Amino acid sequence: MPGLIINLSIYADEAALLAGLRRHDPDACTCLVKRFAPLVYARALRLVGDPDDAEGVLQTTFIKTCDALPNFDGASSLGTWIYRIATNEGLMLLRQRRPQVALDVVAELLPADELPHPNRSWTIDPGRAVLNGELRDQLAQAIAALPEPLRVVVTLRDIAELSTEETAAQLGITPGAVKVRLHRARLRLRDLLADYLGFVTEDDDD
Repeated sequence: MPGLIINLSIYADEAALLAGLRRHDPDACTCLVKRFAPLVYARALRLVGDPDDAEGVLQTTFIKTCDALPNFDGASSLGTWIYRIATNEGLMLLRQRRPQVALDVVAELLPADELPHPNRSWTIDPGRAVLNGELRDQLAQAIAALPEPLRVVVTLRDIAELSTEETAAQLGITPGAVKVRLHRARLRLRDLLADYLGFVTEDDDD
């Protein structure tokens, strides 16, 4: 509940929290939400691109998490399992929002002149930038500015760390299309973040 003060340290780690949830401890569910809600919301927002939709994904994620908890086998961490549920909910919302658009087609329609110059060499890998404080915020803003098909792929591959095959299965497209779209997304991110990060030309590397 918003504003409810719960000491998250009453569960030392995810295993202790999971045990509390299975015992139906009164504070366990609140601890679960408070521990994972910020990251679940951030992931949902990157996927759907709208704060209200992300809130909806957040709520549905925790409802489904509680319903499915008896079936959680512990093969992955509790956090990873919750993030997968959030990812699935976000993708389902995107399919409902734009059922008339084939995601396999849109990304390949970007005009070539929207891509950055090929002689620019970015100083920081976009996949690693998400781990760094201020860079994480800058990257989140850049991802939000991407066209939806590119935003979804880069979120699944570089943020959720799904494999190419897993991403293709989630989106119902081919692995080749995932690779093309991810390449375009990273180029667009390079361009969007160039002013913040700075870039060097190939000549400067010689």
